[in-house]
Amino acid sequence: MKHRSRIHPSLDLDISFQFTKIINKDSLRIGGLVQEDSIKISKDSLKTNFLVTDLENSIEVYYEGILPNLFKENSGVIARGFYDYSDGIFYAKEILAKHDENYIPKEVKKALVNDS
Repeated sequence: MKHRSRIHPSLDLDISFQFTKIINKDSLRIGGLVQEDSIKISKDSLKTNFLVTDLENSIEVYYEGILPNLFKENSGVIARGFYDYSDGIFYAKEILAKHDENYIPKEVKKALVNDS
C-alpha cells in the first residue's frame, strides 16, 4: 500500500500538499494528480473514492456527485471541501479536472519534469 499523508490536528496544513486556497476552516482546495489505480466508483450510486498525490504523498478523497469528463488517473485535479481529522479523508464538495498543466501545483509539475 502506498503511503497516505495525514494532516495532524496541531498543524494548520500538511506541507506535503499544496493547499491552494483556504476559504474558511471547513472549506479547502487541494490539488495534485489522481493516483493511478486508486479510483473506486460505486456501481449503484454517485459515490467515488480516489487518491490525490503530489508524487510523494497521497490523500484519500471522497466525493458524491457527477465527475467531470476529464477526470481520470494521472490527470490534474482540484478538490474543494473539508478534511476530517478523525478518519483522514478529504470530503470533496466539488471536483475540477483538467489535463492542462495549469491545474497541477508547481511542485507536482516540477516532480513530473524531473521524473522524465
